[in-house]
Amino acid sequence: MTDKTTDSWSVAGRTFNSRLIVGTGKYKDFEQNAAALAASGAEIVTVAVRRVNVSDPSAPMLTDYIDPKEVTYLPNTAGCFTADDAIRTLRLAREAGGWDLVKLEVLGEARTLYPDMRETLKATEVLANEGFKPMVYCADDPIAAQQLEEAGAVAIMPLGAPIGSGLGIQNRVTIRLIVEGAKVPVLVDAGVGTASDAAVAMELGCDGVLMNTAIAEAKDPIRMARAMKLAVEAGRDAYLAGRMATRKYADPSSPLAGLI
Repeated sequence: MTDKTTDSWSVAGRTFNSRLIVGTGKYKDFEQNAAALAASGAEIVTVAVRRVNVSDPSAPMLTDYIDPKEVTYLPNTAGCFTADDAIRTLRLAREAGGWDLVKLEVLGEARTLYPDMRETLKATEVLANEGFKPMVYCADDPIAAQQLEEAGAVAIMPLGAPIGSGLGIQNRVTIRLIVEGAKVPVLVDAGVGTASDAAVAMELGCDGVLMNTAIAEAKDPIRMARAMKLAVEAGRDAYLAGRMATRKYADPSSPLAGLI
């Protein structure tokens, strides 16, 4: 078996052991969020710069519950619908916390929260030129993924299904094509609903999975966080092990020759 202590992954020169990234939205409070993070074993947490307080000491702050010295904060541009808004948001994040590893998402419209790939590509180019290391949420499109990598994305993050839908990975073929073509890490971002969805993402060869709603909206977020941790580990082991070939007909587990 592969030693889990050596099966790490790297992005923008930073190395992590956990392949699960979790969010900071929809929890009942920061305390529950912190407990779920601990149960998940995640080493990266996404933070919506527009929605989560990380700089106003007069109000409850996420940093009081999740220590940015212990966990890597990944500021994101949730709620941005233009490249200019996303760029401005991440510039503010860098001013507030010095962060350069960021998650970029530029949404096309509010109903589906699908990415606007033209605006996303534009923002990726600007941010990369300004020294940011953008991990980019995108459509499950191998061509778009290649264009983002060429524009300076340090990780490609295709959606498995619409954000917050819990539908699971809807197109395994395109996710696999993105994985095969990418020279940077690929992480499924959005659509995971339960542990089996996370395992599928890892079995496809993804470097990791990002999720928020699947844990935060579970009846027991702490237990679901632990389930996601185990699912990601199991899916990764299954990918490394190499699954059996699929066959059209049955194949007996025991040889038929020499039967009594």
